[in-house]
Amino acid sequence: MTVLLVVAKTPVPGAVKTRLCPPATPVQAARIAAAALRDTLDAVRATPGVIPVLACAGQLADGEDAAGLTAALTGWTVLPQRGTGLGERLANAYADVAAAFPDRPVLQIGMDTPQVTAHQLAAASRRLAGVGAVLGAAVDGGWWALGLRDPRHASALRGVPMSTPETGRRTWAALVDRGLRPTPLPVLRDVDEWADALAVATTVTGSRFARQIAAVRRTLVTSGGLG
Repeated sequence: MTVLLVVAKTPVPGAVKTRLCPPATPVQAARIAAAALRDTLDAVRATPGVIPVLACAGQLADGEDAAGLTAALTGWTVLPQRGTGLGERLANAYADVAAAFPDRPVLQIGMDTPQVTAHQLAAASRRLAGVGAVLGAAVDGGWWALGLRDPRHASALRGVPMSTPETGRRTWAALVDRGLRPTPLPVLRDVDEWADALAVATTVTGSRFARQIAAVRRTLVTSGGLG
């Protein structure tokens, strides 16, 4: 079975989704992050034949929707993130999963693609079973998913600058340097800026994420903002 690893931050106001502010307030941005994470956890839970793991930065009790997130993680393995920069924290998360679940392939995603579906995750997991690595590019030049049949290769992430338009290309090159031939996954849009949030919300109407975006838009309309 594949370990499906979600790497996320606790949705604390002022600490997550800060690029949504403005127009969102820090509290609204944290609620959007919590909704995105809940939707992501639901997609993972609905994915057959995987072992769900969350590597979390911070204590869930300190963030928005603490009770809902805690309930959603029933039956999951929850690990603390270790390290400073994102590349180091990702590499450490893979290492911790490899120690907890030896000889299992690992497919890792974040909390920035609440539109991801169980069907997409299952397809990525199946693809990983036949190759050494899979990589899902993001529209902004980063990536939304990385799968490694041997999670020890994630040490390559320590040298990759994260959250830049070159992150996807640099990650691909780092994997090739380790002798891997990554198989591409479908391209998805990360939610980083408000325009991203609006675009993604239109694809997942009725989701928790979309409802939180709609709530912010109603606030903007009421206050005379653009909405």
